[in-house]
Amino acid sequence: MKLLLLITAIFEGMVGIGFFVTPVLAVSILLSTQLESAGGIFAARLCGAAILTLAICCWKARSFETRESAIGVVTAMLFYNLAASAVLVYGGLRLSLQSPFIWPAIVGHAALGVWCSTLLWFSIRNERRSQA
Repeated sequence: MKLLLLITAIFEGMVGIGFFVTPVLAVSILLSTQLESAGGIFAARLCGAAILTLAICCWKARSFETRESAIGVVTAMLFYNLAASAVLVYGGLRLSLQSPFIWPAIVGHAALGVWCSTLLWFSIRNERRSQA
């Protein structure tokens, strides 16, 4: 669980900082499109702040004393990774965003979602075994 949280903290931290500090550049690189309005720049910065917040939560949760303490963060990250995959698929297929990074990001988020769900499944299974 610590490795998942560490990897997530590092990668999401980089993306969050990019969107928060230089949203025009980050969107251009990651999505191969331009931000053309103040509202778009504002929304990208807000998303950057949210992603950076997730990275901070993951960074802090990796050092929790017990495995059970991190389960809430991993559950939230499961939702985030599945939602991010779905939104990126929508952008790639329906909005024709043609970035060389969009499909690797989809695969990455889907893989992290599978990793999260696997860890949660094992945690639930181990909890049930210890109660029996």
